Amino acid sequence: MNIPIKNEREIEMMRAAGRVAGTVLHRLVGMIRPGITTKEVDEAAADYMAELKAKSAFLGYRGFPGNICISMNEEVVHGIGGARKIQYGEIVKLDVGVIKDGWVGDTATTVEVGVVDEKTQRLLRVTQEALRIGISCAVAGRRLGDMGAAIEEEVLANGYTVVREFVGHGVGRALHEEPQVPNYGRAGSGPKLKPGMTLAIEPMVNLGRAGVKVLGDHWTVVTLDGKPSSHFEHTVLVTKGEPEILTVREGM
Repeated sequence: MNIPIKNEREIEMMRAAGRVAGTVLHRLVGMIRPGITTKEVDEAAADYMAELKAKSAFLGYRGFPGNICISMNEEVVHGIGGARKIQYGEIVKLDVGVIKDGWVGDTATTVEVGVVDEKTQRLLRVTQEALRIGISCAVAGRRLGDMGAAIEEEVLANGYTVVREFVGHGVGRALHEEPQVPNYGRAGSGPKLKPGMTLAIEPMVNLGRAGVKVLGDHWTVVTLDGKPSSHFEHTVLVTKGEPEILTVREGM
């Protein structure tokens, strides 16, 4: 397994791409409201990227037709913007990937539209905490399996399930680099983490069963039982000290 290690110049480029991704995501979160269509959100993402002199890392990737992935409720990932209007009480997953000067930033969040039910609120909190725990494991000298095991332990302890068919990944010059970054695993297994690795860590957590399927559009992934799913993601740099989150918005 050839895992790319970034040098200082490349890390600076990754920071710049990460800031753009984080800024676009922050702006999109601010426009989520009842009545807006998912297509309008997707088009706004393209405008924000152009303003920041970047482009979508998703548009055209393996034929994907959207600028971002926008997934609703039981949709896990890879939803496509369209005519659907966002409704009060729903949850919206926004997954943003940008290319800035040849480098990729990748980040995601799940947004509550108004007030959602208590079970779903808790699902989002647990997923965010699982991401925080996963990031805390991105330390030089630890094993990749430590991260997946820690994320899965947090999710299962709270009564939820981890999606296994879709995982995080290395990121840099390409959207998907080595290694794969599962949200499950065995502590002490997998490659050893080294300074300069950049990883997209992204727990996908279901309220019900772990099973998922892909819809007829060949992209949108949904839970088999129709229950909500939550998704949070950051691009993270492994260092000799504390992990560095790269996908923060400008000014943070």
